[in-house]
Amino acid sequence: MNGHQSPSFEFQGTILDINNPFNMKAKILWGLRMELKGKVALVTGASRGIGRAIAIALAEKGCNIGINYSHDEKNARLTENLCRDNGVKTLLVKADVSKRDEVRRMVEQVVNEFGRIDILVNNAGILGEHSNPLEITDEEWDRVLSVNLKGAFIVTQEVLKYMKKGKIVNIASIAGKGGISPHVGAHYSASKGGLIALTFNLARHLAPNILVNAVAPGSVETEMLASVDKEGLKKLTMTGGIAKPEDIAKAVIFLLENDHVTGEVLDVNGGRLMD
Repeated sequence: MNGHQSPSFEFQGTILDINNPFNMKAKILWGLRMELKGKVALVTGASRGIGRAIAIALAEKGCNIGINYSHDEKNARLTENLCRDNGVKTLLVKADVSKRDEVRRMVEQVVNEFGRIDILVNNAGILGEHSNPLEITDEEWDRVLSVNLKGAFIVTQEVLKYMKKGKIVNIASIAGKGGISPHVGAHYSASKGGLIALTFNLARHLAPNILVNAVAPGSVETEMLASVDKEGLKKLTMTGGIAKPEDIAKAVIFLLENDHVTGEVLDVNGGRLMD
């Protein structure tokens, strides 16, 4: 590719060449997509599961990545190594997203290392110990809401001090849209419903320079489902299966690459909830 040519790219398994004057589909799609190569991303809760898959997907696109974790440094380093295999720069940053001082230091570290933050993925979240609302204590309620909802807000606030143009994706849940997941509690559902509302609010306030969207997964093959009847969950979907973390990562990449989507909640639940 020389300096006067635009690159080809893959879309839904097909290579589209925008140098072809007859390929209008390629030209239109290219005009709507953000080039991720060279961008700086911060992914919270990236030591494993969905967060790890998102970090790796971003690395595969050429992003330099701040990899946040709260306590599991061993797995966070594994995520870092998997990202570096793609030739990008990474930075491990430890922080409890519910604590303002730790978040501020984390964001400053990423900015000092890379000079800016173009992409924020608010993925950090916890499930809580109880699903029966009668068993949830005040302390458990506060902790889940502090990490899942307040944490996303704090991280976003601190990142916005430096992000003048970019993308934010919040990882919500089917539980925040319908409350139909029997293995999660009211605190988790409330936190994810709040995260969806936060997404809408931020999208209105920050456009057009910063686009804000969310992904709402259904059941995903992570440690959160370790003690859950997976066969029963599969029967609840139209696809007859459970998503993999990589499926959620693909949805995040779609939202990041598209420059004409904001205030959207993208469902990835196998047709379990249709709205």
